[in-house]
Amino acid sequence: IRHHHHDPKHCFPETIDGTLKVTTVGDWLPRSILGRLYALCSYLRMMIAAIYLVWFSDLQPDVIICDQVSACVPILRMCRNARVVFYCHFPDLMLSKPGGLLKRIYRWPINALEQWSTGCAHRVLVNSRFTGEVFRQAFPRLSHVPLRVLYPTASLSSVERPLEGTLEELGIDKPQGALFLSLNRFERKKNLALALKAVELASREVPVHLIMAGGYDPECCENVEHWDELVSLAEQLGVSQRVSFVRSPSEPAKRLLLHTCRAVVYTPANEHFGIVPVEAMCMRRAVVACDSGGPTETVLDGETGLLCAPTPEAFAGALVRLARDRSLAQEMGERGRQRAEALFSWDRFVHELHQAVFEEK
Repeated sequence: IRHHHHDPKHCFPETIDGTLKVTTVGDWLPRSILGRLYALCSYLRMMIAAIYLVWFSDLQPDVIICDQVSACVPILRMCRNARVVFYCHFPDLMLSKPGGLLKRIYRWPINALEQWSTGCAHRVLVNSRFTGEVFRQAFPRLSHVPLRVLYPTASLSSVERPLEGTLEELGIDKPQGALFLSLNRFERKKNLALALKAVELASREVPVHLIMAGGYDPECCENVEHWDELVSLAEQLGVSQRVSFVRSPSEPAKRLLLHTCRAVVYTPANEHFGIVPVEAMCMRRAVVACDSGGPTETVLDGETGLLCAPTPEAFAGALVRLARDRSLAQEMGERGRQRAEALFSWDRFVHELHQAVFEEK
């Protein structure tokens, strides 16, 4: 892996345990300038990483897979005999917040570069049908570019690994009632407040406890601010005793939490794909998610979980239903595991990636 940044404290374990070799290039460039120009800096950092790969490394790859930032694709095309695949998780121009005239002037060349450079790839893959639809809306000039859906994969073997640690070691002391898990980065767009409001409503009917765990970077202002906002909201709703917060759980801790919970609560609306529901299904856990975006492709409503309108009332109803019926949650979890094995296994991912890169015309 060649990338412009790699933080051993906030990364996938495979990038530090020797499974994958990660080379960092261009990290000397700032991530922003005076708290702004994040996209420009990210584009420059990725382009420098691409220049290193093409002209200064000894690698002679057959395939180069680039995701998130497409600006480096034209440079990667200069790598002799390599096929360049762009894996689109979501168009960046659709993630940019609206702004005034200066923001529009700043974004115009960046958006144009994103559209042109994306079209330079030999193959374009998207992580869901939903992302594919948004791709077509965002890049009208790329209507001729064929898209193929390649669902991300999750570890099916995680359920067989021995559990490590205890809830008490995570600061969760004897939770009362049905245990639900929210697993997401502490970002406002993840709509985590929805889970807290749903717990407040559900707890009026049945005993429930929510563990809110996820990625937390102390250097990320939004993570710090939103953590405080959620803790304050829990206090305002009177559910502080029914909610436990966990920052950046390790992989063993995540498996423990998934193993212990009744079901996973996934609150983002219009999520591009959403790997958390798939991780839950791998661990035989039911999923409660919004009825939009990627989860409508991963979760079968009424079969492997419950898809709800993004309202506290709808989510609370789902929590109450699963809290009262443990066998239903278990049955959904078993069917979820079967679905994960059929659609999201590593073998299927490899087969479809190989087919997309080498076999399609």
